[in-house]
Amino acid sequence: MRVLFAGTPAVAVPALEALLASDHEVVGVLTRPPAPVGRKRVLTPSPVQQRAEEAGLPVITSNRPHQDQTMAELRELRFEVAAVVAYGALLREPALSLPGRGWINLHFSLLPAWRGAAPVQHALMAGDQITGASTFAIEAGLDTGPVLGTMTESIRPTDTAGTLLERLASAAAPLLVGTIDAIADGSAQPRPQPSDGISLAPQLVSADAEIDWTLPAHVVDRRIRGLTPAPGAWTTRAGIRFKIGPVTPTMLRIFIPPGTVRVDPSGVLVGTGSAPVRLGEIAPPGKPWMDAGAWARGARPDPSWTFDTGQEATDA
Repeated sequence: MRVLFAGTPAVAVPALEALLASDHEVVGVLTRPPAPVGRKRVLTPSPVQQRAEEAGLPVITSNRPHQDQTMAELRELRFEVAAVVAYGALLREPALSLPGRGWINLHFSLLPAWRGAAPVQHALMAGDQITGASTFAIEAGLDTGPVLGTMTESIRPTDTAGTLLERLASAAAPLLVGTIDAIADGSAQPRPQPSDGISLAPQLVSADAEIDWTLPAHVVDRRIRGLTPAPGAWTTRAGIRFKIGPVTPTMLRIFIPPGTVRVDPSGVLVGTGSAPVRLGEIAPPGKPWMDAGAWARGARPDPSWTFDTGQEATDA
């Protein structure tokens, strides 16, 4: 079939690669326009655009595919089906009705769980042990369309949103190709999503990423991992912000007040609402990431050194 690929970030590239290696013809790519990157804010094409140009594919850059100019460009491609992976912009009429076989989204959760922009992050923060990916037909609702296929993936104890999403991006690429295969040969069997088990995964921003040290250690751990690498967990001391990398819960039977830092031979500990956690990496204000032990040797926190406890958060 003639396939349009719609995607933007690096996690969408494995699916594009899989489609390029398939029997289908990728006739073009729809991606978001170049965006400022880095401290110098250099205007940079998306990873999907860069790979598409390497492959010699026509590229359409747009945040609003339903607008007249983009619609005209899409019509010229004469695609039969659109494969969507993390495109990042709203799809609505008349664009939705353009391909005869519809728009098929590869979503990184087991729908109807974690509908929305940040399914992997929310699955980790909620303490899920199993996640996966689903292909579904896009309709007007938020990730509500009938499911065409699924695959599962175990969540590992040290997974961050970054590592888990990278693993899912590669493991789920064949699922998207298989779904397009099934649509092409008429064997696809769309299944309506059940009305129970629905959960939402809205986009996370920096304001959501402040650490609440009063939560139990296992919740602090999974929230930080879910926020890594973006938007990135952080905490403050006297209003000054520190970036915090993944931590390790301990089994120590000692009480350290929430947010209070203790340095011992095993590393740098921070108190939580239960057992302390061990810091891995920290980025002090205006400085790069460093090992927590190296930071402590320079900062020399005394026994009263305490991070602000943070905003109240819900124990998922």
